[in-house]
Amino acid sequence: MRHFDLVIIGTGSGNSIPNDAMAGWQIAILEKGTFGGTCLNVGCIPTKMFVHTADQAAAPANAKKLGVDAHTDAVHWPEIRDRVFGRIDPIAEGGRNWRANENANVTVYEGTAKFLDEKTIDTGTGETITADRIVIAAGSRPSIPDIADLDQTGYHTSDTIMRLDELPKSLVIVGSGFIASEFAHVFSSFGVEVTVIARSNLLLRHEDLEIAERFTEIARQKWDVRLQRKTTRAEKTATGVRLHLEGPNGEETVEAEQLLIATGRQPNTDLLDVAKAGLDLHDDGRVKVDEYQRTSQDHILALGDISSDYQLKHVANHEAKVVQHNLLNPDSPRKSDHRFVPAAVFSSPQIASVGLTEEQAKDKGIRYVTASQAYASIAYGWAMEDTTGFAKLLADPATGQLIGAHIIGPQASTVIQPLIQAMSFGLDAKTMAQGQYWIHPAMPELVENALLNLPLD
Repeated sequence: MRHFDLVIIGTGSGNSIPNDAMAGWQIAILEKGTFGGTCLNVGCIPTKMFVHTADQAAAPANAKKLGVDAHTDAVHWPEIRDRVFGRIDPIAEGGRNWRANENANVTVYEGTAKFLDEKTIDTGTGETITADRIVIAAGSRPSIPDIADLDQTGYHTSDTIMRLDELPKSLVIVGSGFIASEFAHVFSSFGVEVTVIARSNLLLRHEDLEIAERFTEIARQKWDVRLQRKTTRAEKTATGVRLHLEGPNGEETVEAEQLLIATGRQPNTDLLDVAKAGLDLHDDGRVKVDEYQRTSQDHILALGDISSDYQLKHVANHEAKVVQHNLLNPDSPRKSDHRFVPAAVFSSPQIASVGLTEEQAKDKGIRYVTASQAYASIAYGWAMEDTTGFAKLLADPATGQLIGAHIIGPQASTVIQPLIQAMSFGLDAKTMAQGQYWIHPAMPELVENALLNLPLD
């Protein structure tokens, strides 16, 4: 039985941990699927390449109000798809080859790993190994709801929908979160009739309430959005799929050529049989870790989707750096910093957020003041004729420190960055607004004016 100094399970952010300082270590890297993890292969990167293309396809329809007659002549799905994966697939394969063939101290095992005890792992290749230190970075996979006959129907998840052979005429999406909202934007921009099925009364219900309400209002103008619907049964038809729904008005059905299940993701802890390693888990299956990313077994660390509250690549990357440091410096470990974790939804319009929502502040009994600023009130908003976007800020009335920021509108994921910086480095709202120049007439004036609107002493 071969013994290693370090075993890493998963090749997303976990693959960045081995470095030159570990050149003298014997390291095993275990991967059950494609190198690069969720973000590279089925998440952030390919979806944003599709989103950018969708933005271009949708742009002509928005030009009329600016006095420009424009139109999209055609959407060539195979070319769009192949551009995306023609770039991504070689990166994944290159990462595998580099680790497998060019790292003398690294051994790659390609199989589904399972713990046999706290230091022994079945690699899924027929070989069992042991290790002094183990990092679990095995990520998550799409969560599939309990819908009668779904397995016999044929459906896609975010793992497979981007590799369709041809663009469907219609698509029904079950789910109301960021995955559902991004794919609804992509496919509707390409001319697909999109229906979104949501169990809740809002899309993106985890966002600040005002943001979720505005997004849902806009979405209903573009897509067939069915709120407060429970999907009870799926049925294969001659042309695609039929879903049976229960809602406020009783039973109904919806049909489409393709079905996308986008109801969240679940951690891969069950595949790893982590109970045999004696690891404590959260109720949703995530591995419990402390602020140093240590599990209930001190020699086992975990990071990313398998342990984190946040299914975000930038969080996994941050945690990987912490884990790397703590492996090399066990006597002076670092803590992960999850104080101000931002997130974005790359739909149309974009949404970006950081910190507390107003509802969370109320629930926690935190004192706050709030201010909003519409894109339509700034010069660049006039240029874009944007009538729906706005920024909303929450701040501590005593100190002026920002405690939450939420933006819906053009380039929200970029516009929010100075607010993330201010929160992270303790810059109060008044100093931020008045202590620097703001380029006029640029979109960050949205942030400047929202800061100035906060009713602070």
